Amino acid sequence: MTAYAIAHLHPADGPVQDEVLSYIERIQATMKPYGGRFLVHGAEVEVVEGAWPGALVVVGFPGVEEARAWYASPAYQEILPLRTRHLGGDVIIVPGVGPEYDAPATAAAMRAARDA
Repeated sequence: MTAYAIAHLHPADGPVQDEVLSYIERIQATMKPYGGRFLVHGAEVEVVEGAWPGALVVVGFPGVEEARAWYASPAYQEILPLRTRHLGGDVIIVPGVGPEYDAPATAAAMRAARDA
């Protein structure tokens, strides 16, 4: 099942640092062995509820194990400080849902569990 690495990166003070640019130049090569690819990267977000300071990055992987393996890989861990020294943020790995996913069935199961 497809999984996603999602980053909400907070805005930096001042111009983009050379280390951040180096990180961006090198990150794609670290994802390739794990089947990762950018789905969202550097796009302007349209905030329709709440606040969203910063940028959104979404990387798709074939599964959770590949996403975890990429994040823990020596290649990614080597470049990670290039970003984290300059940009804070939150990063999560989350499994996706398949085409058979049924939101009403999920709500029914949640209602049944709550009422049990």
